[in-house]
Amino acid sequence: MNAMISLQQVSKWYGEFQVLTDCTTQVAKGEVVVVCGPSGSGKSTLIKCVNALEPFQKGEIIVDGISVGDPKTNLPKLRSRVGMVFQHFELFPHLSIIENLTIAQTQVLGRGKEEAISNGRKLLERVGLKAHAEKYPSQLSGGQQQRVAIARALAMDPIAMLFDEPTSALDPEMINEVLDVMTELAHEGMTMMCVTHEMGFARRVADRVIFMDKGAIVEDCNKDAFFGDISARSERAQQFLSKILQH
Repeated sequence: MNAMISLQQVSKWYGEFQVLTDCTTQVAKGEVVVVCGPSGSGKSTLIKCVNALEPFQKGEIIVDGISVGDPKTNLPKLRSRVGMVFQHFELFPHLSIIENLTIAQTQVLGRGKEEAISNGRKLLERVGLKAHAEKYPSQLSGGQQQRVAIARALAMDPIAMLFDEPTSALDPEMINEVLDVMTELAHEGMTMMCVTHEMGFARRVADRVIFMDKGAIVEDCNKDAFFGDISARSERAQQFLSKILQH
């Protein structure tokens, strides 16, 4: 398999407490993997290890042939190629929307200002926010801010995108506008790892589902298997699905 992201036996501790235990999985180029599981199961920690926002103590993570844990790896450069969208949009409040989209393009990628602005405007159009370029984050709804955050990540021409519960801070009516943008990205062939509780999105878009519990990967299978024959899943996954699929 041509893995864009590969995790081998990844373990992580906070002091004495082990948050990840021997996590092994691969994400192929163009594949969409949804990571789910109960709160505190290590999902967000796992995804943050992929672009080295969290260090890990054991195992190996390779992204597009580059070892994340290797001390010689240029982490800022790697992070610029792996887009990350957080739960709380992390936009710069003092910069306009278009400035939020251009700052890293000019400072990290070394693009000229005109090119960065033109690229930023195209991406705002893509996420349906072309008219809001000159506004500030506080003037937008949560759903709009999250779409800006996705556009900002895309402005770096990432090889893969990581989403850490991108809809969990949003009002229910705004969730779909963000999921629609993510769905479109998936259909365009973006490699994606998404931590989310949105099982409808997982059913619609995921190629594979990873289910985590207590820091370990308990299930790692294609979505039809995961949602199809629930009785074939682990007891913990069955409990989780029975709660979540009732809604």
